[in-house]
Amino acid sequence: MEREVKRLEEFRRLRKEIRSSQDHLVVGIDISKDVHNALMRTVSGKTLYRRLTFNNTREGFETLVLQVEAVGVQHGLKEVVFGMEPTANYHKPLGEFLINQEHQVVLVSPEAAKQNRSLLDGRWNKHDGKDCANVADLICQGKCLYYEYPSSELRDLRNLLSLNRKLKKLEQGLRLRIRNHLVAQYFPELDQYCHWGANEGLAMVRWCLDPAVMAALSDIELMKRLGTEGKTIAQRRRLSALKEKAPSSIGCQFGSSVQFEGQSVVKLLKEVRQGVSDTQEQIEQVCQKFKEYSFLLSIPGFGPTLSAMVLGAIGNPWRFQNGAQVLKMVGLDLSASQSGKSQGAPIVSKKGKAEIRYALYQAAMVASSRDKHFVAYFTEQLRGREKEKGIKTKKRVKLAAKMLMIAWTLMKKQERFDPKYLSTQIEPIAAGKSAKNGNGGIPQVQPSANHRL
Repeated sequence: MEREVKRLEEFRRLRKEIRSSQDHLVVGIDISKDVHNALMRTVSGKTLYRRLTFNNTREGFETLVLQVEAVGVQHGLKEVVFGMEPTANYHKPLGEFLINQEHQVVLVSPEAAKQNRSLLDGRWNKHDGKDCANVADLICQGKCLYYEYPSSELRDLRNLLSLNRKLKKLEQGLRLRIRNHLVAQYFPELDQYCHWGANEGLAMVRWCLDPAVMAALSDIELMKRLGTEGKTIAQRRRLSALKEKAPSSIGCQFGSSVQFEGQSVVKLLKEVRQGVSDTQEQIEQVCQKFKEYSFLLSIPGFGPTLSAMVLGAIGNPWRFQNGAQVLKMVGLDLSASQSGKSQGAPIVSKKGKAEIRYALYQAAMVASSRDKHFVAYFTEQLRGREKEKGIKTKKRVKLAAKMLMIAWTLMKKQERFDPKYLSTQIEPIAAGKSAKNGNGGIPQVQPSANHRL
């Protein structure tokens, strides 16, 4: 962890000094799947090596490092900084290789790269050579991002969260296929009587998607196919109405392929749901390794899912110098268009992690309606403005941002939630100003030994 602390300090120093540096060799790298391209230049703008092409292999990485070292020695440049634009996951092997070789590595934002590309030569054209120069130019301006190298536990958590998102997206796609493709085409009347997240609805699609089959079954046979142990009054009415409409259904002609598809999709949906459940159990086990997890759970409205998402996104809380950077991470920072006498109303930028932003808003809704401290705070915020259009939504968004700031502060201070954070202005500890450790205010954040599995 000491290396990560050192890298963070070097990055902050780089951001401050790079524009006036005479000792830096800047290496801009354009990432692709198989072959990468690199450009080497000085901060003042002199190109030293216009285009180096190397393969996405260990031999290619070693060629890059050897050539960079040769250029640095030839021109008397003592410090080297490598920069790249994140491209899917293709940049990660090279980034980790360079970090393990004790080189300084930074990232440039894809949005910044897009906006800066036309400023190089006044043209919108794009090619590998220009992309290298674009990355290097952004680094020389100090417009770069910290390349985080997370611990193995934090990396496991992020991988599991990513897998969980993919599985949930796949689950939703299968549900929509059942409803919008199978049911809507072959038994439209079934849609208004079933909930497609329940087992009963899936059983109907698997065994009774054909209206003729539904009409021919007796009540007892139908209950056996659905696997329902007992009949409630609501279920009895629902099934009776379906059986009455089945003979006159407007569905398309039913074939054997439709029955096969229905059974296959239902089976796949159940497997995906089991995968989601198993993944969430793994996420819970990994989260227990972090003592910060219990602090996040102490916040009203923060459940296991949101706590894991915030923990995975923030990681080391000391890598953020102020709260504004945390809000930018999820897109809850305010932006406005102002010019002269024109003063636009500020709105949230929505440029960060949309999933966490949505989950924070839901947490704000729950906390502002169920927890007495948050209810009192939310009521006070609305006082005198309750008749304004959309004020409740605006205040909940503001409360969501405040909850994220509270979560970040608790992770740094290593303490549980206290209602005082709602009644007072939060003043988070600024990075680099703590006198309790010898790492320049950046403590070593590691999983708790008491929570290791």
